[in-house]
Amino acid sequence: MEIQKGMFFLGFCIFFISASAALQNKVTDNPADELLAVLNSNRTAHKSSALYSSPGLACIALQYLKAYQGNCGAVGGPDAEKPADTQFAETFAPNCGVEVASLTPITGRLLGCETKYVKPSEAFSDILMKNNKSLEILYSTMHTEVGAAVSGSDGGSPYFWCVLFSNGTSNSSFVLEGGVAKISKPGCFSGANDQCNGANALSEIPILVSVAVGVLVLLLSRIGV
Repeated sequence: MEIQKGMFFLGFCIFFISASAALQNKVTDNPADELLAVLNSNRTAHKSSALYSSPGLACIALQYLKAYQGNCGAVGGPDAEKPADTQFAETFAPNCGVEVASLTPITGRLLGCETKYVKPSEAFSDILMKNNKSLEILYSTMHTEVGAAVSGSDGGSPYFWCVLFSNGTSNSSFVLEGGVAKISKPGCFSGANDQCNGANALSEIPILVSVAVGVLVLLLSRIGV
């Protein structure tokens, strides 16, 4: 009887771990890509052209977020700050593997920070589209390419969202050394062809799996396996 119970719980644990793995795959889609899709959809609905997704510019957007070092209070409001423009060439580009000579002027920036993670569509409408100035930036005809990024602080709250716009051309601006941007964790950037979690739900999954494994080991020891 004890062995039958043990086998039942063994099967349950295996199912639990499999379900957890499936959930992990589900939530690791790139929210920066989703944010960019919402942005371009909004532009085309407004009779503006869709913008080219630049992985190099997007990687720099992630570095731009990291420069805030988790200080949500420096984003917007009376104490708003922004990284020095010199950091683009001195820090951001090298960290991404972007050729410094290919850097192109930034024509617009959308930046937001929240203590809790929200879906990319909500981040776009509720965090980044704060006022008429944000709408002017979004629909500006000066932009030709765009890059988006999202990152938490050490993988958790607060969560930063950033969109950088430029007027460069797809084959000569923000050129990546070797054609591939350097992946930097934590955080996600658009066009990286990399699955990435933005939500804190993913950080809970390894904990759940660890609990399941612990229960599994305990049961195996009880039935003498």
